[in-house]
Amino acid sequence: MSNDNHVHTDSVSTPSLSRVAAQGQISRRAALACGFAACASAVGCTSVGSDKRPGAVPQSRFFDSAGVPIRYVEAGAGEPVVLTHGFSSSVESQWIQTGVFDKLVKQYRVIGIDGRGHGLSGKPHEASQYGPQAAHDVTRLLDHLGLQKAHIVGYSLGAILNGYLVTQAPDRFKTCVLAGATPRFRWTAEDQRKLDVEADEMEQGSKKSQILRLWPKDQPLPSEDKIRELSAKDLAGQDYRALAASRRGGSKALITPAQVAAIRVKTLGIVGTADPYLAEFRAMQAINPSIELVTIEGASHASAPGRPELAEGILRFLARQRG
Repeated sequence: MSNDNHVHTDSVSTPSLSRVAAQGQISRRAALACGFAACASAVGCTSVGSDKRPGAVPQSRFFDSAGVPIRYVEAGAGEPVVLTHGFSSSVESQWIQTGVFDKLVKQYRVIGIDGRGHGLSGKPHEASQYGPQAAHDVTRLLDHLGLQKAHIVGYSLGAILNGYLVTQAPDRFKTCVLAGATPRFRWTAEDQRKLDVEADEMEQGSKKSQILRLWPKDQPLPSEDKIRELSAKDLAGQDYRALAASRRGGSKALITPAQVAAIRVKTLGIVGTADPYLAEFRAMQAINPSIELVTIEGASHASAPGRPELAEGILRFLARQRG
């Protein structure tokens, strides 16, 4: 089955084929082909290339990103916009099912990527394969597509990595939208301790500490039963070890306040007023006032992706930066 087949799926856990290839058991090309075949056989393949219905999943494609097969989808025409999703999410759940992809594709060439460890992309279990390596999957995708520059839009983990990336390769990006999270620019030992706890829980199939950390500040804390329900829903079919490695590796994608102050890529922050990350956005803007900030009234970290204000804010910002 070729990489030009089409896949209807949200999240499918696949073997870490890049590690197998690195051990010399199969070639890198074979790993990519085998990875797609594994995903396709798990969910079934039906061509949707000509399907123009809202919410239809575009054709899945794969490329080799430093030995890890990375899945992406694209549609539309115009200036390229790359979408990166949040932790334990995917192109489908973050951007297509929320309607953001369809709204952007009317005006832009939209390219959505499944981050490593997520969706249909490869799932290495080593923390060293995440953080900076995961961020640079985007620049490798641009190289693969022959694109010198693109707009980049990320939510949550995607925003954290994108914020890191614009300090490392600013010449590759026309603009940057940080939705739902900022880059990690004032990381502390306590932040690291909490991340380690979340990674340990993730290996057991729980998102308890993450759920509590991002819970809307204006709502009562969830019960243990509710936490288990939310964890099971978010992690269904996922590779816990890969997600834990993603968590641990993320602590290596850090930047400094001086790097925030030096950001020259035109940047928009967009966040719900009930999202704990709002304080980080305000602190970031205080360091670099050129960073724009849009808030979504009453939206939490979990509800903001489905609010129409998110896509509207992205589109308004991009429209001002055309050309």
